[in-house]
Amino acid sequence: MAGRKPKKSIEDRIVEKEDLISKLQTRIKSEQNELEALYSEKKIKDLECVNDIIVTSGLSPNEVTEALESYARMKEQRVS
Repeated sequence: MAGRKPKKSIEDRIVEKEDLISKLQTRIKSEQNELEALYSEKKIKDLECVNDIIVTSGLSPNEVTEALESYARMKEQRVS
C-alpha cells in the first residue's frame, strides 16, 4: 500500500486559506476593474450613437432635449 501524505498542521492550512483568499480578492478586484472599463466603453459607444442621431437629424442638442422631455411627459401621462 502506498504511503500516506503526512497531515498538514492547522497553522499550515490556515496560511494556505489566507493566501487563497488574498489571491481571490485580487482576482475579484481585477475583474471589477475590467467590468467598469466595459461599462465605460459601452457608455461611450451609446453616446456616440446618440450623437450620430443628433447630427443626422439636423436638430440642436437643445431641440433634441426638448423633444425627449416632451416625449417622456406624454408617455408618463399615458401610464397615469
